[in-house]
Amino acid sequence: MERSVIFAGFGGQGLLFAGQVLARAAMDEDREVLWIPTYGPEMRGGTAACTVIVGDAPIGSPVVDAAWAAVVLNPPSLARFARLVAPGGTLVVNATLVEAESGRDDIDELRVPCTRLAREAGDDRLVSVAALGALVGRTGIVGADAVISALREILGRKHAEALEADLAVFAGGLAFGQAARGAVAEKAETAAPALGAAVGAAAG
Repeated sequence: MERSVIFAGFGGQGLLFAGQVLARAAMDEDREVLWIPTYGPEMRGGTAACTVIVGDAPIGSPVVDAAWAAVVLNPPSLARFARLVAPGGTLVVNATLVEAESGRDDIDELRVPCTRLAREAGDDRLVSVAALGALVGRTGIVGADAVISALREILGRKHAEALEADLAVFAGGLAFGQAARGAVAEKAETAAPALGAAVGAAAG
């Protein structure tokens, strides 16, 4: 099974870093990975993106027509990439900067206060790490332990002083995503008996 995730936002929001962390975490779980960044003049101030493809078998193509999930950190990214999420997929939205919604009812849209979560953990610049945590907590695309290990591997070499803040921000986003997933599961469990009764009544 292959799962593709698009990270998109302003250049400088750390989205390429978030993609690298997800890719490294998947590699640490012995899975096949492609990390595809988008470079160009849009990297500073405009919309930039990267795509991470995670597979249980060799990945046949880097082309993603419909993404399993997308993380959008600014309004232009929502406009550009929300439509690329496959039906049933997940859209993580930075609610701090993006007031609009996707308008789609066939995907799971998770609105995350990324800046607030990052600020509470000590560094409001780490919005992409908060979003990554929410994605992992919501979908379980990789294990949280694998992400923590990836952060240690990537930051431990050259930026050890930033590791503590990144781990704290990731933990905040992870908890947000897990809470949202739990709320959805509880809602579905509550709705199941009523749905069953309605089906039974209709059949009768």
